[in-house]
Amino acid sequence: MKKIKFSVLMSVYKNDKVSEVRVAIDSLLNQTLLPNQIVIMEDGKVSKKLDDLLESYVKNNKIIEIYKRDKNLGLGLTLNEGLNYCKFDYVARMDSDDYCYPNRFEREIDYILNHPEVDVVGCNIEEYDEKLKNKLAMRVVPEHDNEIKKYMKKRNGVNHMTVVYRKDSVLKAGSYEDCLYFEDYYLWCKMIKNGCYFYNFQEPLMKVRAGFDMTKRRGGFSYNKCILNFENKIYKIGIINRFEYMCNLIVRVVVANMPNFLRAIVYKKKLRR
Repeated sequence: MKKIKFSVLMSVYKNDKVSEVRVAIDSLLNQTLLPNQIVIMEDGKVSKKLDDLLESYVKNNKIIEIYKRDKNLGLGLTLNEGLNYCKFDYVARMDSDDYCYPNRFEREIDYILNHPEVDVVGCNIEEYDEKLKNKLAMRVVPEHDNEIKKYMKKRNGVNHMTVVYRKDSVLKAGSYEDCLYFEDYYLWCKMIKNGCYFYNFQEPLMKVRAGFDMTKRRGGFSYNKCILNFENKIYKIGIINRFEYMCNLIVRVVVANMPNFLRAIVYKKKLRR
């Protein structure tokens, strides 16, 4: 593989657990292809224990940089700011409570280097319980660009926490915006409009924590407002037509207003493998 420098972009906030953040960072530091920079954004004030953990990593690892903000602005605006601190042309995303298999970066970086037409490369994910011990399901996304773009009309075709992308392609599309729960999905749609290409490995290169809390967040009145906001945005930029817009709203709102136990069943039986 050619030698290449790349950054990792991650955000933490006050509700993140110290033990989970430690697992996430350690998985970054145990890659077969190490990043050259890890940018960690504190989205608002975090607990002293979490702040102390992050400072200890900075002292012992020259590649880790922490950027602190007193006010919580949300994931979209935080990643938008964090992208400006990323020094290199290629950026990998990472969530603060997930785990990367050791060969994740080696596989993804090698692919994007050897496919100059591709702007975003991701992969499938294995969903586990809160302790990353019991496997619950697998979120499988389409492999090739044309399949991904077709899939995007109804569902998010890229697992955000798994991606490596070309920084310039993200910036040219307008980068992240404040679009609660759909920050990455909206970014991919803008990149599609900008002529970008996507690819997903069909093997899982990450473990993610997903369970009752995840499905709980995707319901209720406030989530319905986020659905409407997002569907309006992608309709206005031409990703979906009027019929697709109405169908998406009906399906998403029905699922969002189910009791949480029933919504969890739908996710497991219909939306996962």
